[in-house]
Amino acid sequence: MKGKFITFEGSEGCGKSTQSKMLAQFLENKGFSVVYLREPGGVKVSEKIRELLLDAKNKISPEAETLLYMAARSEVVNEIIKPALAQGKIIVCDRFLDSTISYQGYGLGIDLKAIKFIGLFATCGIKPDLTILLDLPLKKGLAHRKFCEDRIEQRPISYHQKVRNGYLKLASQEPKRIKVVKVEKEKLATQGAIRNLVIKSGICKL
Repeated sequence: MKGKFITFEGSEGCGKSTQSKMLAQFLENKGFSVVYLREPGGVKVSEKIRELLLDAKNKISPEAETLLYMAARSEVVNEIIKPALAQGKIIVCDRFLDSTISYQGYGLGIDLKAIKFIGLFATCGIKPDLTILLDLPLKKGLAHRKFCEDRIEQRPISYHQKVRNGYLKLASQEPKRIKVVKVEKEKLATQGAIRNLVIKSGICKL
């Protein structure tokens, strides 16, 4: 049995980590075998790369940044994602290739075709069955992170606007896979909308 792959995307401070963990717990409670991951990270090498990427003291070129994200992704795909899907598990992942397209492609200007080409190689062609794009006005999201800014969060709001616009463009290009969820003030309201989308998608028969 082939497993299912659900990813969460969105700009800084939109609540991806919280909402993705809530969904993973919900699915586990329903009896599904669930693997929860975050990107970059998930395995030892990828976590080390994460430290390099997010450390505000590091100066990294856009090209190197893109390749580091891809390297971290390749490790977690081969060590965890591929085996878990083969075992019929449900994977819930906080970020995946859409993040690189939005942050490094639309945000930093790295060629989109190059990102998608390298991304195909790094992911072994694995693509999410469903992507939840959490959308929140930029100033609200960045306000949540003002006391814990990493290297990416420190970039100007003009950069983050490009990222958000990039995400929304991706959603318009792939409406069947990428579902936009407006972030509500109440976390449970947002989670309810997410669960409804997962159920409607047919990924999980509840």
